[in-house]
Amino acid sequence: MIFMALADPTRRGILELLSKGDASVNELAKAFPLSLPAISKHLKVLERASLISRERNAQWRPCWLEAKMLKRLV
Repeated sequence: MIFMALADPTRRGILELLSKGDASVNELAKAFPLSLPAISKHLKVLERASLISRERNAQWRPCWLEAKMLKRLV
């Protein structure tokens, strides 16, 4: 599941952005020429692979990188 998630260049780009710090779905969507629903689908794949985590905090839905999972691959 992890390698499938990493196979897509958009998802790798999302991980690169999150390596610099937490970001909201809207902030991530601004970095790609994709719709918000498309970015959300990519985030779901990354979340299912345990590469990112998300939570809801009122209007803010931060996403962050789960570096432990990436370290396990090395």
